[in-house]
Order: sequence, then structure tokens, then C-alpha cells
Amino acid sequence: MSGTSVDGVDVALIETDGESVSSFGPSLTVAYDDEVRRSIRAVFGAERASAGTAAAEQAVTQAHAAAVQRWAREHGIALASIDVVGFHGQTISHRPERRFTWQIGDGAALARALGVRVVNDLRSADVAAGGQGAPLVPVYHAALVRRLARPLAVLNVGGVANVTWIGEDETLLAFDTGPGNAPIDDWCVRRAGQRFDRNGALAAAGRVDRARLERFSEHRYFAQTPPKSLDRGDFSDSWAEGLGVADGAATLTRGTARAIALAAQHFPRRVTQWIVCGGGARNPTLVQAIAAETGSKVILASDLGWDGDALEAQAFAYLAVRSLRGLPISFPGTTGAPHPMTGGRLHLP
Repeated sequence: MSGTSVDGVDVALIETDGESVSSFGPSLTVAYDDEVRRSIRAVFGAERASAGTAAAEQAVTQAHAAAVQRWAREHGIALASIDVVGFHGQTISHRPERRFTWQIGDGAALARALGVRVVNDLRSADVAAGGQGAPLVPVYHAALVRRLARPLAVLNVGGVANVTWIGEDETLLAFDTGPGNAPIDDWCVRRAGQRFDRNGALAAAGRVDRARLERFSEHRYFAQTPPKSLDRGDFSDSWAEGLGVADGAATLTRGTARAIALAAQHFPRRVTQWIVCGGGARNPTLVQAIAAETGSKVILASDLGWDGDALEAQAFAYLAVRSLRGLPISFPGTTGAPHPMTGGRLHLP
């Protein structure tokens, strides 16, 4: 899995029949090198193939192959023992309103490189049918929380943040809440000379511009009824322009938390707790802001023994198995698909 933060590749192993999860294996995160990251960023928003998109796709595929091979070496696992690899690819453009989404990554080339079956292109069928194509992880979240008190919300904060509301009867509602880490990361790159706000230290040192925060809260996206999803570029850091470095980071961080709190207005019932995973769970300033904005109990996925860093990679392994079995991976309540739908393309080595 490589998400909208464009930080690298997460590799994880699970044993599953696509319904329950029997066991969790080791995981590994391998950062993209700067050249790969630049090639990806250069084609953000592209909707047509070009020399740039071809080069970026090759770089992404090679990075994923190298990450899986390194994971296998470090953990002493033979690739021949793996049944299937779920390959999300790298999203460069997501415009479901035009029935278009593009995750670069060559599934056939990855299957050849690894000698393992690969399932990729897991979003396109849903988008072609009129769904949002995102989020796809909710059905995996539901599998993980079956023993917990519900309703609850599982919040994934990547470049874009998304939430899964899970009811007592496993009813699912899921959608993108708004910006996640992306505007904060972009601000740090542009203004602080660092890739991200490590441990939320920069935001913790700043003061939130409340007037800007209230204007941000009026964005029409927040009132839009789910299902709904976002492209990474739909929310930028521009609304913090003119603030100092720390104040801008603080304001953008609070904006992400406010967007998450506003998402709760769409829940069928108030949740007992929010479970936070993804890169944002490593930012204590953001986690504290989420608790303050939602007025609810907030716990980290790691508090439940989940590997929050590996969760999305595990989810795409789970989705790959569901794809092989023809089980649905998206639903009317998660993506707005017209009916429960499977998806994905199988590539043989």
C-alpha cells in the first residue's frame, strides 16, 4: 500500500479467507527515495498517459517489488509461500464525479517480479458503476471490530482522512472526512524545510487562528451528504497563507481535526469511541485536537493491539482475497455503489 502522503510502501502479511482474519504476520515500511517521490508528485492530477506517467508507474512498481523482496528477506519468508499480493498502487488522480480514478502501478510486472499472483486496480469497477471508489477499507475495519462495543468509528488519517462508522449490526457508513496530513505536510515542506511535522511539535508551538478555522469550517464539502470522497489536492494549505510557520501548522492541524468532528454530523448514531490509525496517529498534537473537537473518547489503533502503520496494507491483502472469491469490497453505504460490488484485476506471474 502507498497512500496519498507519498511517503513510501507499507508491506504486511495476513492470513484470511476474506471474511475473518486468522492471524497477522510481520510488516515493514520502506520509504520512497526522493527521486521516486518527485516523479510521483510531477504527475499528480494527470488524466492521460504520458512519458511522465509511464516513468512514475515504472518507479512505483519497482519500489513495491523491492519493498516486498526486502520484507521477505528480513523476515525469512519465502515468496513462494504467499498466495496473493494485493497491490493498491499510487493514486495520482481521483475524480469519481467524472467516473475516473487512476492508481499507477503495473500489476503484471509486479507479479512477474515476485513470482506471486497479484490483484490490483481495486477501485475502477466501483467508480465506473457510479461509486466514489473510496474508501475501500471499511469492510476490513468491520472484520477487526466484531468484538468491540458499537457503534464506533475507525478513523484513518493519511494524506486525506476517512472514517468508517460501524453499527451494532455491522451496518457500514464510510466517507472521506476532509484533509488529513497532506496540507500539514505541504506546509512543512514549503515553510519549514521538513517533510512533515514530526510528533506535531511545530503545531504544538503555534497558536490556532480561530477566525480562519471558522471560515474553513464553512466549506461546502463538510455539509455534503455521504457517500463522498476527495482527491489529495482538493484541500490545500493555502488557507493558512500569511501565518507564521508554527501558527500555520497549528491552524492546519486543527482544521483536519475540525473536519473530522464535522463528519460526525452524518453518523446515524453517536459513537462510543473513535479509533485512530494511519500516519496521523503518530501526531499527538493532532490526536489531542481530534479529542477536543469531537468531544469523544479517542484511542489509538495500537491501544487495541492493531498495527496502525500496517492497517491499510493488511486491508488490501484482505480485499485481494475477497476479489479472488468474488466477494463484495464496496457497498452503497461506503462508496455509494448501486449495489455491493467486487472488483480488482488478477495477474498471474
